[in-house]
Amino acid sequence: MKVVVTGAAGQLGQDVVKELEKKKNQVYGIGRNDLDITDEAAVLAYIEDVNPDAILHCAAYTNVDAAESDEETAYKVNALATEYLAKAANKNGSKMLYVSTDYVFDGTANEPYEVDHPTKPLGVYGKTKLAGEELLEKHLEQFFIIRTAWVFGVNGNNFVKTMLRLGQERGEVGVVHDQVGSPTYTVDLARFMIELMETDKFGIYHASNEGVCSWYEFAVEIFKQAGMEVKVNPLTTEQFPRPAARPKYSVLSKKKISEQGFTPLRDWKEALSAYLIESK
Repeated sequence: MKVVVTGAAGQLGQDVVKELEKKKNQVYGIGRNDLDITDEAAVLAYIEDVNPDAILHCAAYTNVDAAESDEETAYKVNALATEYLAKAANKNGSKMLYVSTDYVFDGTANEPYEVDHPTKPLGVYGKTKLAGEELLEKHLEQFFIIRTAWVFGVNGNNFVKTMLRLGQERGEVGVVHDQVGSPTYTVDLARFMIELMETDKFGIYHASNEGVCSWYEFAVEIFKQAGMEVKVNPLTTEQFPRPAARPKYSVLSKKKISEQGFTPLRDWKEALSAYLIESK
């Protein structure tokens, strides 16, 4: 297949490109310097020229805190660029997959979020990603949306990398224990994205690694697997204030993955182990 990947230089995008190439797809990876995805005419011209079978839209404005003071840029990248790509996909007859987020929910649930659970984003990042979903659905009758959470991969800045660095520098860290979710390894997510894209099982999916933990429990497991003696102190969200509110409960129900006959992503502890081997 001929596949366009946006955000190809990013944490997820790099693994998506790598996994696509392993399966002998013809990949057009685009980063910020290759195409301004917030320029509608440029996007339409590029997609028309390449004529891809599918577009995997990984590019996003993901700085959750910065988005609070730069809503305009976040909206351009997360919402408008998605709309332009969806219009181009529609015109061109290409499939399109958009990577979304647990931040479309407010985190007040006490059981895993189903794909049809009412959305209620807490901040600008979640609002702009949800706007991207809605604009995609407006222009395409058939689409893929994958909401994911707590993403970590060797090609980006992420919680695992930060913990390993702080652990080496300090030997003691404080981590919030009252926010719960499921980590997601980019390699596993990329493989599922491609598996999904190869089908016509359109719709919204939730994808993360199996299992649930708090950020505190995630940190403890990181140091355990890395063989580092680091003291981890549990903090409350109130003790660690940030510009943007975080959902307290980010667990996504992945049951649609197995219901549709796909392979569930492995347990997050196994995925973390694979990440630590890959990052050596």
